[in-house]
Amino acid sequence: MNQSSVPGTVARYAALVVATVLFLLPFYLMLRNALATDKEITGVDWTIFPTSLRWGNIAEVFEDSSANYARTLFNSAFIAVTQTVGTVLLSSMAGYALARIPFRFATPIFYAVLLTLMVPPAVTFVPSFIIVSRLGWVNSYQGIIVPVLFSGFTAFLFRQYFLNFPRELEEAGRIDGLGHLGVYWRIVVPNSLGFFAAISVITAIASWNQFLWPLVVGQDRSMWTVQVSLSTLMTAQTINLHQVFMAALISIVPLVLVFVFLQRYLVQGVAETGIKG
Repeated sequence: MNQSSVPGTVARYAALVVATVLFLLPFYLMLRNALATDKEITGVDWTIFPTSLRWGNIAEVFEDSSANYARTLFNSAFIAVTQTVGTVLLSSMAGYALARIPFRFATPIFYAVLLTLMVPPAVTFVPSFIIVSRLGWVNSYQGIIVPVLFSGFTAFLFRQYFLNFPRELEEAGRIDGLGHLGVYWRIVVPNSLGFFAAISVITAIASWNQFLWPLVVGQDRSMWTVQVSLSTLMTAQTINLHQVFMAALISIVPLVLVFVFLQRYLVQGVAETGIKG
C-alpha cells in the first residue's frame, strides 16, 4: 500500500466506524430499555445493560388487553402484504404501459402521474376519507388499503426501469404471438424479479410504518395497526417506558428481517431505475 494513501484509508475506516456506531445506537438503546425496568431507564446511574434482563416484558406487551398487540401485528402484516402486492402490480403495469405501449395520450398521462407527486398528502386526505366513508369502508381492510394502492412515484420508477429493459426479449415474445399483456407477464416480470423485489421491500416498509391513515380509518380497536397500538401505550396519565420500548422493538423485527435478507435488492433497484444522482 502506498504510504501516502494510509492516512486517507484510516480516515475512511474511522468515518465508517463512527457512522456504524451512530446507526446502531438507537437499536442498542431500544434493546437495553426494553429489557429493563422503568427505574433503570430513568435512573441517574446508567449501566450498559440492566442488572437483570427482564424477558417477561415480552409477555407483558402481549398480555395488555388495551393494546391488543397480537391482533395489531396481524393487521399490519396483512395490510403490508396486500398493499405491497397491489401497489407493485398496478404500478408496474402502469409503468410498462407508459414505457412501451404507444398511444396518443401517453405523454400527458405521464405528466399527470408526475403531478400527483407534487400534491401534498394533506390535500387529498379529507376527500379520500369522505369517499371511504360514503362507501362504508370505515373500520375495514379495504378502507385502509385501497385508497393508497396506486403510487405515482412507484409507477415512475417502473417506467424508468422498463425504458432500459432489453427490447430483444420483448420482440422474441411477440414473434411467438404474445400481446402486450403476455409479454409483460411471461417475459418482462420473470426477467425483472430483482427490481420487483426492491420495490416490494420499499413499499412494504412504507406500509408497515403508516400511522395517520390507519388511525383515522381503522377506528375500532380490532382494526388497529402496530403504529396505532404503540401510540396508545403513551397517555397523559401513565407511560410504561419498558413496555413502550419492548413493543417498539417487537414492531421493528419484521422490518429488520426484511432488510437483512433483501438489502441487496434495494441497491440493485436504485441502480436499475436509470436515475442518475
